Amino acid sequence: MYDPKQVKKNFPVLDQEVHPGKPLVYLDSAATSQKPKKVIEVMAHYYLNDNANVHRGVHVLSDRATDAWDRAKETVAQFVGAEKDELIFTRNTTEATNGIAYGWGDHNLGKGDVIVTTLMEHHANLVVWQELCKRTGANLEVVGLKDEATIDLEEFAKIVKKPDVKLVAFVHVSNSLGTVNPVKEMVSLVRKHAKEARIVLDAAQSVPHLPVDFHELDVDFLCFSGHKMLGPMGIGGLVVKKELLKSGEMQPWLFGGGMIGNVGEQQASYADDLTDLFTAGTPDVASAIGLAEACKFLDNLGMEDVMKHDFELVEYAFKQLSGIKGLEIVGPRPEKYNRLGSVAFVHDTVHAHDLAQILDSEGVAVRSGHHCTMPLHKACGWQATTRASFNVYSTKEDIDALVKAFDKVAKIFKL
Repeated sequence: MYDPKQVKKNFPVLDQEVHPGKPLVYLDSAATSQKPKKVIEVMAHYYLNDNANVHRGVHVLSDRATDAWDRAKETVAQFVGAEKDELIFTRNTTEATNGIAYGWGDHNLGKGDVIVTTLMEHHANLVVWQELCKRTGANLEVVGLKDEATIDLEEFAKIVKKPDVKLVAFVHVSNSLGTVNPVKEMVSLVRKHAKEARIVLDAAQSVPHLPVDFHELDVDFLCFSGHKMLGPMGIGGLVVKKELLKSGEMQPWLFGGGMIGNVGEQQASYADDLTDLFTAGTPDVASAIGLAEACKFLDNLGMEDVMKHDFELVEYAFKQLSGIKGLEIVGPRPEKYNRLGSVAFVHDTVHAHDLAQILDSEGVAVRSGHHCTMPLHKACGWQATTRASFNVYSTKEDIDALVKAFDKVAKIFKL
């Protein structure tokens, strides 16, 4: 049986007071998750015992590092339902999305082509396409929302029916609204009406919270960040359908040592091996090992149980926060529409930043601002929101502490 209190014992950082007499209640996991002790240990072990460059040396340490790198890549790829050669390690979701823009977009888009995205996107899945349109002459279409909560599927279907739609990019789980988008339905609409279009799925907020299978989802590109799924900062992944890699439709966007075949003074040829072709320079071996260990940790918990726990937390938080006077929770109601990972809200009297600061004084860490979804906040008329977000170590007691901390908000503002 899933027990978040037992899970929490694996995270040393959570066992501390952040103010005198105020234990840490960490509710900012959508920004970055905490790391289990085992992830930290395997990274330290690598640097203490095996540190060397991969695929270059013939000595023992290089052999160990190369083996660890290859095994890590296999583990992470399997975790997201992909083949090893379909996974390109990046620094994060943002770099992965830029990789698509430079490695695919610059070679496949031209004037008049259409990129489709949505109003709920993180800036990483919007600004990248804005810049790609500037470079290529493509046009950007942004699908709106229904009830400030879910993607307007009627508008989505209407837009993807337009001629010259070549790229469709959308988020799996919204980092601001918690909305779980109907990926299969959206993919089906694209495959039916825009047969030549490629599909990008931003899975940064879904991979930590629910089972993700790249092949089953039938998207062409999938992006995720390690630091949001119990892994280290500075590593993430771009998963690309193998056919796009083998055909050359997706091309390298970084060049240098490690990904070459032969180099002359005026030109170079590149590696045939897909793993090498998209790994220019020295990779972050330790972080790959740490991310693989995080995947094992999540696998051992069972992603179905992780998802169930998360749904229960969101429902509980929604119910408890709904009783606070002056507080409006944004996004879909969990009894009407699937939402995961977070609950964000606005107060009719207290600014989001003031709320976050007062909650922090009670030991409760939340996030305030626009959460890198500025167009969404502008469209909905929110100057800023405050967000409580969860992960495998989050408990109902954490949410109770959040609700209790609002007593201090009421006292300070005489509510």
